[in-house]
Amino acid sequence: MKYSTPVLGLLLGCSAPLLATTVDSTEQRIAILEQQLTELKQQVNAEPVSPDNIHIGGAVRFQYSYRDWDQNDRNRGGDFDFDLFRLDVNGSIGDVTVSAQYRWYQYMDVVHHAYIGYQLTDTWNIQLGITQVPFGQLDYASNSFFLSTGYPVGLEDDFDTGIAFIGQFEQHDLRLAFFKNDEKGGVNGAMPGNNPYARYSYDVVATGDGTPMAELNTLNGRYAYNFANTEVGVSLQHSGLEGETGSLGDHNAYAVHIRSQFDNIEVMLQYTDYQYNLDAGGDFVKVASFESLETIPAAAKLYSFNVSYSMPVAIGPVSHLKFYNDVNLMTDKAGDFQQDSIMNVLGVAVTAGGVYAQIDLATGKNQPFVGGFLNEDNDHYNSRFNINIGYYF
Repeated sequence: MKYSTPVLGLLLGCSAPLLATTVDSTEQRIAILEQQLTELKQQVNAEPVSPDNIHIGGAVRFQYSYRDWDQNDRNRGGDFDFDLFRLDVNGSIGDVTVSAQYRWYQYMDVVHHAYIGYQLTDTWNIQLGITQVPFGQLDYASNSFFLSTGYPVGLEDDFDTGIAFIGQFEQHDLRLAFFKNDEKGGVNGAMPGNNPYARYSYDVVATGDGTPMAELNTLNGRYAYNFANTEVGVSLQHSGLEGETGSLGDHNAYAVHIRSQFDNIEVMLQYTDYQYNLDAGGDFVKVASFESLETIPAAAKLYSFNVSYSMPVAIGPVSHLKFYNDVNLMTDKAGDFQQDSIMNVLGVAVTAGGVYAQIDLATGKNQPFVGGFLNEDNDHYNSRFNINIGYYF
């Protein structure tokens, strides 16, 4: 287009006969260039579909751990080793959002989540794929690296395969979801050679006697009301339990949760009740995660109380500190248990640029990650000092 003006000036300087013989072709050329300019403007104004809309990030984490119940660990003074490398993909392609995270540990590699999203209206968003189950406090019902007791029973930071509708309007937060099965594809979904216990989220995988079992057609509803820096909510969950030859029962859970902010102080409270109703009966079910199989009570009540204090600082590269104490209790377990599961975690989270660390002292009994199991009946307390430090990019 930038050459059309000098060409037109040259034509105007020619004789009238020559101008008469060329005016038609010039007008045609100008019309073609104008059409090309219109098309170019339309392309520039259109939403670009390019890799520029996708952000690639991730993290590299290391961990030091000292466990007082392990004699060899005490003799060595604890262990410091590689925790994980993770890759995050987030962004949009046109009107569709995408989000995925894959993790590599020393002993396994797993998908954390992977979904596509779409903004249906100003208030409703839809997510399809492996997405977070809307239950209890979001995104976490805890502050510490060990999460809460809800995590090993599959009721915190859980991701399954299905569809979720997220409605956020004024003071209301409503989330409805349907999950066909867990992220491994259910009782018969794991690919040949793929360890069904290698997963991030805890999921039920068998009855107490070892019969294969998985959640099927899970329905979730979560409603929260926000006012005066406080969120009060309730969560419900119902799912079928499918075996290799048909139904084995169902699973129900509900929770009431409160989160409130007072200046730099945050308080989280949650009560959770869950029950596996097995057709054949039984007081236990088996869950899997991190390439391990664990037994949990088929029914129990969970209580959590967390308090934290956040403060900006300027200590060398450190810009933010968050001190916290998380208290977890599991009671009324199915089976003949005399002892509850208890865990208390006192810790601090440290932010320094792209580096984020959690320093935790966890003490508990009959508690995963602290030398015990939820199906134990032990009155002895164990302690674990843990530092998880990572660079996030």
